Amino acid sequence: MFLPAKHPVLAQRAKPALCRSRTGWRQLAMTIVLIGSASAVFAVSEPVIELPQTSPEAQGVSTQRLEKLDELARRYVDENRVPGMVNIVMRNGQVVYAKATGHRSMDRKMPMQTYDLFRIYSMTKPIATVAAMKLYEQGKFHLVDPVEKFLPELGNLRVLNDDGRLVPLQRPVTMHHLLTHTAGFSYGFAPDSDAIDESYAAANLWASKDLDEFAAKVGQLPLRFQPGSQYFYSIAVDLLGLVVQRISGLAFDEYLERHIFQPLGMHDTFFQVPKGKSLRFLPNYFFDPSTQKPVDVRRAPGAGAADNNVAMRDYFQVSLYSGGSGLVSTAADYARFAEAMRNDGQYQGQRILSPKTVAYMSTNHLPTGMTMGGFGEDPDGAPRDVGMGFGLGFGVITNPVANQVISSVGEYSWGGAAGTVFWIDPVEELVVVSMIQLMRSPWPLRSDLKVAVYQSLDELY
Repeated sequence: MFLPAKHPVLAQRAKPALCRSRTGWRQLAMTIVLIGSASAVFAVSEPVIELPQTSPEAQGVSTQRLEKLDELARRYVDENRVPGMVNIVMRNGQVVYAKATGHRSMDRKMPMQTYDLFRIYSMTKPIATVAAMKLYEQGKFHLVDPVEKFLPELGNLRVLNDDGRLVPLQRPVTMHHLLTHTAGFSYGFAPDSDAIDESYAAANLWASKDLDEFAAKVGQLPLRFQPGSQYFYSIAVDLLGLVVQRISGLAFDEYLERHIFQPLGMHDTFFQVPKGKSLRFLPNYFFDPSTQKPVDVRRAPGAGAADNNVAMRDYFQVSLYSGGSGLVSTAADYARFAEAMRNDGQYQGQRILSPKTVAYMSTNHLPTGMTMGGFGEDPDGAPRDVGMGFGLGFGVITNPVANQVISSVGEYSWGGAAGTVFWIDPVEELVVVSMIQLMRSPWPLRSDLKVAVYQSLDELY
């Protein structure tokens, strides 16, 4: 099963670049210098971007055993699971492995590059949540505040109960509900079998001209359940982006640029692909179960000119800045963000959050007995006990044994619908980022990566 073509994270379409560019074609002059087989320096012509590098052994990692990552990536490419991938591993803030494997597309055998641009989809959510928590630190809101305080469009929400009747809320939707996906919103993934998702599809949310129109439409949709009673993966973080916009007085994309991307040196992360970087923007694929092969989403049923100006389909004319799924980034840029979180909220002298806030965000906020459904790279998964809870913007490992893959208690992470994954392990001081572009991937990339990375550690902390 794969997402219907009408869903924004499936039906992508390539279009002419029609957007601003700060530095134009000079930005294509990005290079990567490999040091040995396991470290790298990333740079663009303006400005210079670097990730600190070291030998794996200096950080308690085996160079020889890191070759398992090479083997994993080659297997995925050689078996035609994906055209290519980029993997980065950092320990103690130092790059111990950075490599691109395979090709940029299935049909054109141009080598994948570490600086290629990926749709990161739901890996946007942790960034948007950090943006909100910066305002929280400034006293701009409390977690118990009703969302309608900032989004009055949501002041008349109702719950669709089991009898098909709309009933009043027993409690208001709060900021904490938005941050933990417990508000009662949905994503609209099953319009053919679910009445609420049918209403989401009819609202055509992703064709909204901006976040204001988006919220106005959401205010007319029913909730799945009473706020705070369940976890359900949803559009909550898109609404959170509008909260950030209204509290800060800045457009959401501008707020991210000023307060996260610029301080961390994330010069390749944006909602709208700049003209001068469009050649680095990779094609996207979905897994076709009938052929067991990746298929370009531009050849999916329903893909076409109607994709213009639709969020997460058109990346060159963007006005709806989706805090839930809209960003494009590189593996190196995302590694900088993840490293800032591992390092208690700062990177290379630039602090974006306090250590206490980071610790609070990476703590499980779901009450005992509340199970998760829908992960970043599996957005409509059924609720189940996976040894994992949810913090503020991140999934949090609570029980590695129940999670059934090697990991650490307190590890936090997320993923994107096109198969991008990352995790932060504060026990082993690890940051891992992996980028592919494959919707509905049946391959256990996150689990495969964990085995390859953790078996390479010679020293445990």
